[in-house]
Amino acid sequence: MQDLLELAKKKLDAKGYLDVDVDPTIELEEEITRLKKEKNMILLAHYYQESEIQDLADYVGDSLQLAQKAAETDADIIVFAGVHFMAETAKILNPQKKVLLPDLKAGCSLAESCPAPIFKKFKEKHPDHVVVSYINCTAALKTMTDIVCTSSNAKYVIDSIPEDTPIIFAPDKNLGAYLQKETGREMILWNGSCMVHEIFSHEKIVKLKLRHPDAKFIAHPECEPHLLEIADYIGSTSGLLRYTQESDATEFIVATEAGILHQMQKKSPDKTFIPAPPNNMCACNDCPHMKLNTLEKLYLCMEHELPEIHIDEAIIERAKLPIDRMMEISKKAGL
Repeated sequence: MQDLLELAKKKLDAKGYLDVDVDPTIELEEEITRLKKEKNMILLAHYYQESEIQDLADYVGDSLQLAQKAAETDADIIVFAGVHFMAETAKILNPQKKVLLPDLKAGCSLAESCPAPIFKKFKEKHPDHVVVSYINCTAALKTMTDIVCTSSNAKYVIDSIPEDTPIIFAPDKNLGAYLQKETGREMILWNGSCMVHEIFSHEKIVKLKLRHPDAKFIAHPECEPHLLEIADYIGSTSGLLRYTQESDATEFIVATEAGILHQMQKKSPDKTFIPAPPNNMCACNDCPHMKLNTLEKLYLCMEHELPEIHIDEAIIERAKLPIDRMMEISKKAGL
């Protein structure tokens, strides 16, 4: 077995995960629960993960909530069931801890839309601007950032900047456009976007609303402006979840990654949740990066403590500053 493991480690760089066969007789849920306890691990999962991973997690949340949990944990090992930038953030906040990600190739189309070397040249053209970066970006981009934000706290972050200070907002142009409308601040927007939130079909959603006239259409601000214009509520992933719990409505058309519907159904079992239809032949909207994490990969990751997130100390030191500023603003806002 040790020889096989060594071979799997050699393949790790190419595949992004441990390429080891899992005994089909193993009860993965039981083993994952055992490993968490024995190794003092905390399992953090994003709302967009598969439902069985969400149900095993110690905490399920959005980017802000998961960053906050990562910052305060006393676990020895952080296992992040999410995508690469989230695990990077956990490592930046816990440089002395081991941070694991089941599949290193669980990336983010939004983060990839803003390469740090290109952004550096872009930023140099606007030296007097404060840079606000959505947390959905690489650690390298965070080193060029003044304040990080999430969709939960972005308005508070923008409002914290003096009105006479010009702002660059990266990398999500849709969230940036939404924030301009909400705050009244003009900003230079990086032309990036999330493949998941740009795939929704306006035409199909309008037809769906006609078939479900009492349903509330709720959307994440990463969606395109023409969709946000017809939304009954716009909010972060956690905001959407909270709205469905507090609303008197019993039907919701949800324009964000379909993984959140699992938590919505758990919190409000008597309500109906309909995934907003994308502009393709698929019936729902899944993030292919999020879904790279599986129970098998999660088990192997925890058993062998691989793949591990590694970040240069100099990058950690510089990237932590804008994250700390975000955390401070969030705390003051009561988030």
